[in-house]
Amino acid sequence: MSDAAEISWLTVPDLVERLGVGPGRIRRLIEERILLAQRRDGVLKVPELFLSGDEPLHELRGTLIVLADAGFTDDEAMNWLLAKDDTLGTSPIEALRSGRKAEVRRVAQALGF
Repeated sequence: MSDAAEISWLTVPDLVERLGVGPGRIRRLIEERILLAQRRDGVLKVPELFLSGDEPLHELRGTLIVLADAGFTDDEAMNWLLAKDDTLGTSPIEALRSGRKAEVRRVAQALGF
């Protein structure tokens, strides 16, 4: 991941407060691939970039499914989403946030294993 230090990470309690739901619901959002989490220093965390206001970024779930179908592990998907991609000219998550969902998913499919 590039510039991981600049990424704001949210813990489950942070997400509970931000989204206004219980911890069980947060875990279900992760299990259902609506959000993607990673253990960092032993704590499950989600990049704040994966949220739009007080809800998960809608474009993320379909993109996570495309990445899983392409053979990406959760860690590989997280790394790819947060690192700059030369084809996109920015990180895939930033491209998703700027409305370039179809382009991001095409690139993800092309990377399939």
